[in-house]
Amino acid sequence: MTHAPKHPIETAHTDWNLASVVSGLRHSRETTHNIRHKGRIRELPSREALGQILQGLLAVLFPTHLGRPDLNDESIDYFVGNTLNSTLVVLAEQVRRGLLFVTDADVENDAALSAKATEITREFAAQLPQIRALLVSDLLAAFHGDPAASSPSEVLLCYPGMTAIMYHRLAHALYELGAPVLARVISDIAHASTGIDIHPGAKIGGSFFIDHGTGVVIGQTTIIGQGVRLYQAVTLGAKRFPADDNGVLIKGNARHPIVEDDVVIYAGATVLGRITIGKGSTIGGNVWLTQSVPPGSHVTQAQSQSK
Repeated sequence: MTHAPKHPIETAHTDWNLASVVSGLRHSRETTHNIRHKGRIRELPSREALGQILQGLLAVLFPTHLGRPDLNDESIDYFVGNTLNSTLVVLAEQVRRGLLFVTDADVENDAALSAKATEITREFAAQLPQIRALLVSDLLAAFHGDPAASSPSEVLLCYPGMTAIMYHRLAHALYELGAPVLARVISDIAHASTGIDIHPGAKIGGSFFIDHGTGVVIGQTTIIGQGVRLYQAVTLGAKRFPADDNGVLIKGNARHPIVEDDVVIYAGATVLGRITIGKGSTIGGNVWLTQSVPPGSHVTQAQSQSK
């Protein structure tokens, strides 16, 4: 039996000066460039675990589409209950890990953090029927709003905009319940798989439809009403980032648009700042908009450039 010859560099006795490099990296981690939250090593939420949690939650919300296709009336509730129970156990642990980065309490008091994580997870579970109702409204909005959609099942299985809003509604619930780090990781998982970037803090009403979706960005303090439709590459962003007297960015202030009910925003439009897009308005493709518009407005690219 012959073996392929080794690459010359594999057989060379190269001195990488590893001891010095490792020592320098330790000094950077521990002293000169320590970026740990409050200077302590903490357990991080696991993206792998959160991926499994999302699969479990979506299977619970839509059992025959995203769970098991062979379910029947006798088995479906058992499947939902069993899947939900196992998923919530894993979720509670991830919530606990996320709380390590947002609490000022003694991180050594693990019992208190675990109790808080359990409370958040229980409250989150109680919201799942309401979340499903919103998602069904989104699903029907996509089906009725897109002539290419042959069935609600196609939307649920194939539309990246639907996937993104499913993840967002779960992330937003966790965000509001006090688990923002976990919510941000979920939003990033959604962004990676769909190309749609929705901050979990954004408040989005029912019957929301993102058509095509790639490149859509929705900022943290955005408020979106009922029956809104966005197309690809739409940005609902901030116009400026105010800083305090020390030059540090002020975080959490309302800086993103308010989009009222039944608004349509076409591909490539950029809407910036805490402005209001009035009910029933249409914002044309590639519009750059930084001023509020009244209800029933129709804004084209030429109109926005003339202001």
